[in-house]
Amino acid sequence: MSNKELVENNMQDREFKKVFSDIKYEILNAQYDIFKGANARTLSLYYTIGKIIEDNAKWGNKFVKNLSIRLKVDFQNMKGFSITNLKYMRIYYLECQKDKKLKELSIKIPWSHNILILSKIKDKKQRQWYIEQTELNGWSYDVLGFEIKSDLYKRQVLGDKPNNFKRTLKAPQSELARDMMKDPYILDLSNLKESYIETELENAMVERIKTVLLELGNGFSFVGNQYRIEVDGDEYFIDMLFYHTKLHCYIVVELKNTQYKPEYAGKLNFYLSAVDDLLKTENDNPSIGIILCREKKKFSVEYSLRDINKPIGVSSYEISNILPKEILEALPTEEDLNLHIDIDENEEDNN
Repeated sequence: MSNKELVENNMQDREFKKVFSDIKYEILNAQYDIFKGANARTLSLYYTIGKIIEDNAKWGNKFVKNLSIRLKVDFQNMKGFSITNLKYMRIYYLECQKDKKLKELSIKIPWSHNILILSKIKDKKQRQWYIEQTELNGWSYDVLGFEIKSDLYKRQVLGDKPNNFKRTLKAPQSELARDMMKDPYILDLSNLKESYIETELENAMVERIKTVLLELGNGFSFVGNQYRIEVDGDEYFIDMLFYHTKLHCYIVVELKNTQYKPEYAGKLNFYLSAVDDLLKTENDNPSIGIILCREKKKFSVEYSLRDINKPIGVSSYEISNILPKEILEALPTEEDLNLHIDIDENEEDNN
């Protein structure tokens, strides 16, 4: 096969991937619209049943038991009328009475997800956040359970995430960049040795890139590790390079198996300047840097970022093996993870 044929086949393959991605997007949108309508009607029904159960609470558990039996007999093709689920409907109704926003928000996610959040989270603000994040990220029931167990709200909303985004990025980019950060990041790396060096940490993350992307959050696409750039004839290698499909920018991640040191920011600032000059297109936003280290001290980070003109955030990380088997099996395939990258490259070729 000639070089021309190879190029044509490669272009056809990339064009097919883009067409397939567009069709997949339309199908998923249609499925989501259908789900939203059916889900809203289901939750409205459960709300009404919950109200009826509450209005007849004086009859105790016997009323719920008899109601469950009769509903199962009369509606044999419908699920959801177990004694437990009927009790959840009452809880749902009562919680909606306490929080007027809950009924409107809850229709965005499945019933099972709502019950999980109501059972595990008592704070109204946190409930709202988990509902919104579930809709935004398309979390499965198991993933939602994991995120609650790992206290994602505390790590992403309340965590100590020093950065200079407000000064170096325009709104709303600065807010989006701040919101994507977590502290600490919990990396599920069961393939990592107990005593490890930075290169072993990086290799373990690449081997478990699907779990890393899950923790980094929605929008991250993996570009490569030890990504080579050349400046003045000298080679430099970025630990990990990502592209964020929602922020529309490259994200440079530097890994440090030590406590944070001020010189780390200077090196990352250099990498960001190089990436902006060598990789960034006119359609991309300014690249963002993240330093992941074992520990950090507040003023050491603040002082080192104060006069840096590139957007950099610093977070700590923890190594853990807490991802359930159900989540690992449900994660997207390597092909799914690389699809965005192929499309981006195709778009760059067309520019």
